[in-house]
Amino acid sequence: MVQKDSETIELDRRGLMFIISSPSGAGKSTLSRMLLESEPELTMSVSVTTRPPRPGEVDGEHYHFVSHEEFQKLRDNNGLLEWAEVFGNFYGSPREPVEKALAEGRDVLFDVDWQGAQQISEKMGEDVVKVFILPPGADVLHERLKRRAQDPEEVIARRMAEAASEISHWPEYDYVIINDDLERAAEEIRAILRAERLKRHRRTGLHDFVREMTAGL
Repeated sequence: MVQKDSETIELDRRGLMFIISSPSGAGKSTLSRMLLESEPELTMSVSVTTRPPRPGEVDGEHYHFVSHEEFQKLRDNNGLLEWAEVFGNFYGSPREPVEKALAEGRDVLFDVDWQGAQQISEKMGEDVVKVFILPPGADVLHERLKRRAQDPEEVIARRMAEAASEISHWPEYDYVIINDDLERAAEEIRAILRAERLKRHRRTGLHDFVREMTAGL
């Protein structure tokens, strides 16, 4: 459908799935929050989990809290785009609200690791855009982890090793951003999102627009 007025032409489009991954301490959560605040057409995917709510957590806002039986039913009926077990609890991204959002032209943000990104890509193909956030260096990452949580050095060393494993998967992503300047990194992410929205295969109203235009030539 083509909507026209005196100033703009708005074309219908299919939404996209915007995945941001990074090692702990690289700034993924901050950049995701900044992106959500600046892009009203972008919503965060709310995961389902079998763990009990923590104080202050709201069902449907922070997570969808479900039983193990409900989670298993979703998983076995292809109702999850990705899932994982962490310390005996299950987490996953529900498929139905995401597909509804995409069909309505809304974009969905995912905060998942490389394994979750891989699962989603296998299921959703060209609907997916993957961005990996790198810290500016190992020394900076170490300092961020040390400053963020007053953990003993052995815990920080374990997190650094986990970061090395996560970073090894950067070639699997469409875009890689080095977060050496927060505002610049945020603008680069916004530029990626806006450019991906203009991809021809996502602009479902483009065919009718061109047909209508050429008919009048």
